[in-house]
Amino acid sequence: MGYHWNWGVFLARVPSGETSYLGWMLSGLETTLALSLSASIIALVMGSVMGVLRTVPNRWLSGIAALYVEVFRNIPLLVQLFIWYFVLPELLPSGIGNAYKQMHPLLQQFAAAMVCLGLFTGARVCEQVRSGINSLPRGQKYAGLALGFTLPQTYRYVLLPMAFRIIVPPLTSEFLNIFKNSAVASTIGLLELAAQGRQLVDYTAQPYESFIAVTLTFMLLNAVIMGLMHRLEAKTRVPGYIGGGT
Repeated sequence: MGYHWNWGVFLARVPSGETSYLGWMLSGLETTLALSLSASIIALVMGSVMGVLRTVPNRWLSGIAALYVEVFRNIPLLVQLFIWYFVLPELLPSGIGNAYKQMHPLLQQFAAAMVCLGLFTGARVCEQVRSGINSLPRGQKYAGLALGFTLPQTYRYVLLPMAFRIIVPPLTSEFLNIFKNSAVASTIGLLELAAQGRQLVDYTAQPYESFIAVTLTFMLLNAVIMGLMHRLEAKTRVPGYIGGGT
């Protein structure tokens, strides 16, 4: 094999001289973290609200939540990203659309990717929340209502605290997916970790070093997330339920 390995390429200065190639990679990592964490918050909030609506007796509200799930879960993520970035600004009122187009390109790309990832994953979180609520005995809901709680109070104080403790393991997978799916944001020009890796290849012609570094960084991120979520799962597991022991 005639490939020339050069791990020192990360310490070399970029053509403009303002930083090193390692600096580019760290900048991409910061963007990936910011994008993934902000999208996770959107996904958790949106998924929780829609998951509750999926289980309420009102057919209109449950229908709206079901439509949200079907739309965002069944359209490919890349297609959704292109819609948010290229199509939606043209459909908005001219004032809002023009304001968006006049934003800094980085902010445009970040905002589109954040909303897209958040709502796409929120549809999956919605189903996890719905499953968690439906797994609880019906008597818990009736007991809360019998105690004088309103339906929203019953969800808040009785059903959701239990449901969220049950769905910690599947939520771990969804949050891991957000970090991995963040790489698609490079298709609209956002310089997250994977995009910076490709840019390094373009400038240095050292693809193996670049993508090995990107791969190991994603593996490290996933390991940290899994470790944190496993600790959370251990502290919140409910005896008698899946993963809760006896």
